[in-house]
Amino acid sequence: MNKPVLGLVLGGILGIFDGLSAWFTPAVRSQMMGIVIGSTVKGLIAGILIGYFARKVNSLALGIVFGLSVGLLLAYGVCMMQPGPNHYYFEIMLPGGIVGTIIGYATQRFGQQPRAIAD
Repeated sequence: MNKPVLGLVLGGILGIFDGLSAWFTPAVRSQMMGIVIGSTVKGLIAGILIGYFARKVNSLALGIVFGLSVGLLLAYGVCMMQPGPNHYYFEIMLPGGIVGTIIGYATQRFGQQPRAIAD
């Protein structure tokens, strides 16, 4: 599987689990469906961005750092959208950073480079 597609698939799957981790925050359990959907979309966006980065830059260390950065940046954006005084930074950014790191590692390690077209 090529790197952007692997990132997209893995981002969607891990995004579901990212959203399900909200169960550990009792105050938001009533909003689980919206959180899971939002986290899945966030995972898809992170996956495609990290996959395209992995396609251009062939470095495991840079892929992991970029994945962590994208995961944290998207999670921070979600934190800032929370209404009221409780932004749940730790509860949102920790799983987001982990998802980004896993996608960064997987796309660099297991994704295939595009094939050259033979003349």
